[in-house]
Amino acid sequence: MAHVSIYLNFMGNAEEAFNFYKKVFKTEFSAPIIKMKDMPAQQGMPELSEADKNKVMHVALPILDGTEIMATDLLESMGQKLIAGNNVTLSLNPDTKEEADRLYKELSQGGADGVAPHDEFWGYWGTCKDKFGIRWMFNVSNQPLK
Repeated sequence: MAHVSIYLNFMGNAEEAFNFYKKVFKTEFSAPIIKMKDMPAQQGMPELSEADKNKVMHVALPILDGTEIMATDLLESMGQKLIAGNNVTLSLNPDTKEEADRLYKELSQGGADGVAPHDEFWGYWGTCKDKFGIRWMFNVSNQPLK
């Protein structure tokens, strides 16, 4: 079923933050934490340092009434930098690739930083910043969410 999540970016302390949130909200992660080292090698991607390999690629935690927060660690070694405005993303999880494409097309018009939805190892994914500066992520998972 389609749903919306709040996606957060951290500079190396996503796991610490989410363990804290887990205690605060008295809930459990939706799935095991995925580290950068768990990601299949991508063509053209440079080798990660040992420190970067242990950073969080993805974590998800239900908080209140069906709302879920998710996160990743940005990698300074890849030129990523946390600044106010790029640390929160609205993550849309439509039911179909066609709906993801429609949402991307409309939200990205006049915006910036777009990555058109495309197949990744976990599903169909894309992102953009709309003309108002709001960051959006689109994800159609390959597997049903638990």
